[in-house]
Amino acid sequence: MDKKQKFSLGYALFAFALLFAVQSWMAVRSTAVIEYSQFLSYLEDGRISSVTVTETQIIGTFKDPIDGKTDFVTTRVDPGFADELAEYDVPFTGARDETWLTTILSWVIPTALFLGIWLFLFRRIADRQGMGGLINIGKSKAKVYVERDTGVTFDDVAGVDEAKAELQEVVSFLNDRSRYGRLGARIPKGILLVGPPGTGKTLLARAIAGEAGVPFFSISGSEFVEMFVGVGAARVRDLFEQARQAAPCIIFIDELDALGRARSGFSGLGGNDEKEQTLNQLLSELDGFDPAVGIVLLAATNRPEILDPALLRSGRFDRQIVVDRPEKKGREQILKVHMRKVKADPDVSLEEIAGLTTGFTGADLANLVNEAAIIATRRGAERVSTDDFTAAVERIVAGTERKTRIMNPDERARVAYHEMGHALAAASLHGADPVQKVSIIPRSIGALGYTMQRPTEDRFLITRDELEERMVVLLAGRAAEEIVFGEISTGAADDLAKVTDIARECVTRYGMSDTISHVVLEEKRLRYLGDRELQTQQRDYSEETAREVDLAVRGLVDSAYDRAKAILTERKSDLETGARLLLERETLTPEDFPPLQRQAPARKDRG
Repeated sequence: MDKKQKFSLGYALFAFALLFAVQSWMAVRSTAVIEYSQFLSYLEDGRISSVTVTETQIIGTFKDPIDGKTDFVTTRVDPGFADELAEYDVPFTGARDETWLTTILSWVIPTALFLGIWLFLFRRIADRQGMGGLINIGKSKAKVYVERDTGVTFDDVAGVDEAKAELQEVVSFLNDRSRYGRLGARIPKGILLVGPPGTGKTLLARAIAGEAGVPFFSISGSEFVEMFVGVGAARVRDLFEQARQAAPCIIFIDELDALGRARSGFSGLGGNDEKEQTLNQLLSELDGFDPAVGIVLLAATNRPEILDPALLRSGRFDRQIVVDRPEKKGREQILKVHMRKVKADPDVSLEEIAGLTTGFTGADLANLVNEAAIIATRRGAERVSTDDFTAAVERIVAGTERKTRIMNPDERARVAYHEMGHALAAASLHGADPVQKVSIIPRSIGALGYTMQRPTEDRFLITRDELEERMVVLLAGRAAEEIVFGEISTGAADDLAKVTDIARECVTRYGMSDTISHVVLEEKRLRYLGDRELQTQQRDYSEETAREVDLAVRGLVDSAYDRAKAILTERKSDLETGARLLLERETLTPEDFPPLQRQAPARKDRG
C-alpha cells in the first residue's frame, strides 16, 4: 500500500468518526435522560405526548418542551417492583447491564477472532500448496543483496581466471560508467555464464556484486513460473521495474534454462503457454532497457543447448562466458581458498592433491576439503594430513568402505587377481596413468575392489596408442582371471562396457580404424556442457558399413585383450606374489609392492 492510499484511508476514517461524534452530541442536546419515577410522574400529569417501549428503554416525546428538550429517554423498571417503590415516595430509575461499547465488543471480538483464525489457516494451506500470498502473487521473489550481504569478492573465486578477467569489466563499468562511454562503447546487455554444475557460476555473480557494491537482485528461473497464468510475466515486469528504481544494479537469474527453454511449435495445444508468455516478457524487457542506466543482467545455466535462440542473439545476451572445470593449477588455487578455514599439516602438498583430483569442479574440491577434515576429526587428529585427503578422494570417487561385506575365499582371491591384473598392466604401459593404490575392500557403489590411477598431468588430446593402452588396462582384470583360474566371471562387466565405448568411438568418431578410414559415422552431443555425453540413435550409413564397424570394434577389443594376456603371462610371478600380498593386506601402494611402479620406458615419438 503506497502513501497516497494510506492517507486516503486515514482521512476517511477520521471523517467517519467526526460525523459519528457530531450526531451523538446533537442527540444528547435534544434528548433528556430522566428517572423512571419521574417518567411515571410526568405520565400521571399528562405531560407526555408519545411513548416507544423497548426491552430495556422507554423513549418518548413531551407535549411541551421541558428545560428546552422535546424528547426523553429512561430505563424500564419492572412494573410490580415500581408500584412497591412508589408507595415509599422514593425516586428510582433503571440501569442497563450493557453499554453501547460492550454491545459492539460482544460481536466484534468473536468475529475478529474467527477471521484471524481463518486467515491463519488459509495462509498455512496456501504456503504448503506453493500458492504464497494471493495479494503479492505478481510480485518478484528476487532476493536483494548489497555489498555487505553477499560477503563474496573476487578473492574468494579461484581457478577461473579467464572468466574473472571478463567479468571485471562489468565491475569497472558499474563503478565508472563515464570512462566506457567516452568512446561510444556500452556494456553488454546480458552476460550468460555457461558451464557444468559446481564450477562456480553463482559464486562469480555474487562476487561481481560484492566488488561493485551495488544492489544485487538474485532469483532462480523456476521462481517465475506459478500455477496461475500470467504470473510469470508479471514477475518479470516487477523485477525489471525494481531494478530501474535501484540502478545501478545487477540482476542475476540462476538456472535460466527453467525460464528460457526453446519454444515448441505446438504451444497452441496447451501446457507451455505460461512458460512461453514469461519468456516473451523477458525478451521484451531485454529489448526495452538501456544498459547505460547501469543495469547489468547476469544469468547462469548448465544446459545452453536447450535455450531459445531468440534469447541468445546479439542485443540480448551479448556475451557468453564459459566457466569450465578447472585445470591442475586452477584446482590448486581453489584448494588454497578452501584450506583457509582448515587446520592442515605443514607437509600437505596442494599440488599433489590437485594432481589426484583431475575432473573435479570447485564444488567437488570444497566437498573434498570438508570430507578430509571430517575424517581427521573422526580419528581424533589435531590437524588434517595428506592421508586424510587421499581417503577423502577415495570416498568421493569409489564410495565408502563396506568392511562388513564378507566374501568367501574364492571370491576374494578372484577379486585380488583381477585388481592386480589391472595394476600390473598399467605399470607395464607408458601411456597408462600411474597406479596409486590397489584395494580389495568392497565399496558402497557396488565395486568389490578397485585400482586407483593418478594422471600425471591434465590431458586435452589423446593419441590412438594411449586409447589402445587404456583398453589393455581395462581388459587386464579379465585376462588375469583367465590365466590363473582358466575361466572368466561377471566381475569385468563394467570394464567391458568402457572398453566397448572406447573402441566404438575410435572407429565411428575419431577415424582411427584402418578399414573405415577417416570419416565420422556417429556424432555425440553434450547433454550437459563438459559432462556425460548422450549417444544419438540416428545412423547415416549402410548395413554393410555397420558390419565393417562391428568388425573393426571387435578387432580393437580382441587385440587389446591379447596384449593384456601377453603382458600378464610374462609377469605371472609378479601377479601371483602381488595377489597373495593383496589378500593379506587388502590394500597396496607402489611403495608396498615395487612391481606396481612404472616399468615401461618412455615411448619414442613416431617419425
